[in-house]
Amino acid sequence: MTQVSETSLLQALQGVIDPNTRQDYVSTKQLRQLRVSASGDVSFEVELGYPAASQLDALRAALVAAARSVPGVGNVSVSLSSKIIAHAVQRGVQLLPGVKNIIAVASGKGGVGKSTTAANLALALAAEGARVGLLDADIYGPSVPTMMGVSGAPESLDGQLMEPKLAHGVQVNSIGFLVADDQAMIWRGPMATNALEQLLRQTRWQDLDYLVIDMPPGTGDIQLTLSQRVPVTGAVIVTTPQDIALIDAKKGLKMFEKVGVPILGIVENMAVHICRNCGHAEHIFGQDGGKKMAEQYGTEYLAALPLALSIREQADAGRPTVVAAPDGEEAGLYKALARRVAVKIAAQAKDYSSKFPTISISKNS
Repeated sequence: MTQVSETSLLQALQGVIDPNTRQDYVSTKQLRQLRVSASGDVSFEVELGYPAASQLDALRAALVAAARSVPGVGNVSVSLSSKIIAHAVQRGVQLLPGVKNIIAVASGKGGVGKSTTAANLALALAAEGARVGLLDADIYGPSVPTMMGVSGAPESLDGQLMEPKLAHGVQVNSIGFLVADDQAMIWRGPMATNALEQLLRQTRWQDLDYLVIDMPPGTGDIQLTLSQRVPVTGAVIVTTPQDIALIDAKKGLKMFEKVGVPILGIVENMAVHICRNCGHAEHIFGQDGGKKMAEQYGTEYLAALPLALSIREQADAGRPTVVAAPDGEEAGLYKALARRVAVKIAAQAKDYSSKFPTISISKNS
């Protein structure tokens, strides 16, 4: 019987590259608890820092094949898991109870599909195995209740905190649950920002890996308040390819940079339209505007999403694309976007604020 060398095993396993990070699992110390029995059976664990449920079968097969390429290896047992931790936010801002990471989905102007992108991003993160929440911060034009197919006033079990609605496995809250559909929110900036902070801090978010916030368009009071006083892990900027949208998207990007919120990347929505009758591809709003913006500002080009009738129809029906057609091409694009966002967050600095001691001063000391 050939004695299996642990060194040979690690060398073979180092050849398996993470398709999302482009790194191997050995040098990054994600591969742990390697054991080799006397009979040549091998077992080990791989712990990812992001959710990737749709890729686990392929990853397990690649790792098993790499281990079996070593002479003398018998059975191979691989345990795959994801451990999502809290990452650093703006200096001086405390993390939100029950929430590890907050993702702000923003745009410089309205009409670029930001809310549709936010809803599908949240659902895609959940489909990949994360615990996810979605907060509709668009006080003046809440659309998340319609998109997620939920309605009615939120309940409170203790008379203080609101219970989030549950829609397609995602925890949801919105000002739209508290006002009538046809009621206009005629509020000045301070009232709107206070309402947002109440929605955020008085909701009993339950052990979320990610809270996706659908931001209102622009760079006004609400956006500034959220950027300065809410612990945002990173921002995703949504734009369409045409110049008029890019001008405003750049302003949104600069706002986050000024307040110390990392830019996770740019999503180019409505990038191309494919005719359902003949298959002709047409760039109705221009081509590669978001890609050029990402290059200009040294940030990641996260996704190019299509202008598709089905995406609009599914969102209007309360079953966004990731739920309505989970195995479709568009859902695959949203899941790839979710993994890229999660990988970008996983690469950021960890949050250590909870490890610092609390200093208290009393009259007796």
